[in-house]
Amino acid sequence: MEFLYELGLFIAKGFWVVICIAIVLILLTSMRSRRRPQHEENEGHLLVRHMNEHIREIQRHIDVEAFDPQSSQVRRKSERKRQKAEAKQRKKDAKAAAKSEAAAKPREKGEEESESKDDERRHVFVLTFEVDDIEASRVQFLRKEISAILVRSKKPHEVVVRLKSSGGYVHSYGFAASQLLRIRDAGIKLTVAVDEIAASGGYMMAAVADQIIAGPFAVVGSIGVAAELPNLHRFLKKYDIDYEVLTAGKHKRTLTVFGENTDEHREKFQEEMDQTHELFQDFVSKHRDVVDVPATATGETWYGSKALELKLVDAIQTSDQYVLDACNDAEVYEVQWVHDIPKINQFINRFAALASKVNGWLRHGIRAS
Repeated sequence: MEFLYELGLFIAKGFWVVICIAIVLILLTSMRSRRRPQHEENEGHLLVRHMNEHIREIQRHIDVEAFDPQSSQVRRKSERKRQKAEAKQRKKDAKAAAKSEAAAKPREKGEEESESKDDERRHVFVLTFEVDDIEASRVQFLRKEISAILVRSKKPHEVVVRLKSSGGYVHSYGFAASQLLRIRDAGIKLTVAVDEIAASGGYMMAAVADQIIAGPFAVVGSIGVAAELPNLHRFLKKYDIDYEVLTAGKHKRTLTVFGENTDEHREKFQEEMDQTHELFQDFVSKHRDVVDVPATATGETWYGSKALELKLVDAIQTSDQYVLDACNDAEVYEVQWVHDIPKINQFINRFAALASKVNGWLRHGIRAS
């Protein structure tokens, strides 16, 4: 019995040490955010990679390794000639287009646009959204990538988003989904590719797409809401420690970690979760009306092949193959926003993010979609 007492005391001390560290980190984060220059959030740069050229480079490399040197040299010379010819032809086409545009001014605008669209190849942009946290932290980069695409004078024909997420906070993933909606609202086809997982909040994002493709064993679904948190009220009471929770407003706080939770609090918390679940279902119904929402909004997940039967996805295919196929008839570009942060700042930011999560957990519990 004495051993259990000592063990419990040790765990309690350890817990309070963690809480103290979290409080210190929160204070440091607050101080740092006040001193942070306003332009720091915009620090970074956009990386754009021409996937067609990248694939050709891989092909050239394989040729060098797989064929004899003499054949490789012939192939390289042929490739250089082809590239020069293409560049020369592009310049020639540009001049011809400029002349024809000047000569065709009296023609109807609709006819001009139709002819120009017929002449040019499709443009496809590829984005990647892979997160392993419940706050959808990469949405800060995703919004910049999408803005960069939308401000182009010529909008692309399609945007492909490689998505990997198991979900998280409702408000975080709701915001991420609204970012993807910007693409559809601009009249651009949106394809979401799920190679591994798009569950809960991840599927909320995927549901806004015109087309969802998934790997055969990708995990899809989990249209539900979950929340969990411990309660230490009885433990504190055992050692005569009072923890006061003061509120202005009947339901300002429902379930808490340290305060006393009542049946009324639990009922209100469950009511809020049910309302959130209804919003989730309505969102899926609105953007993906082919899904039988009552049958799939059980919180369950399915692998890709079964998800196809339930119409949660439209096709079984990996994102790699989809992009490779697109390169056959389109110019494909991979777009990525890279945040320029020194290593020491990355280390501090990780601790700050952890402190923020602990703070949110202590205040509201873990509530995720």
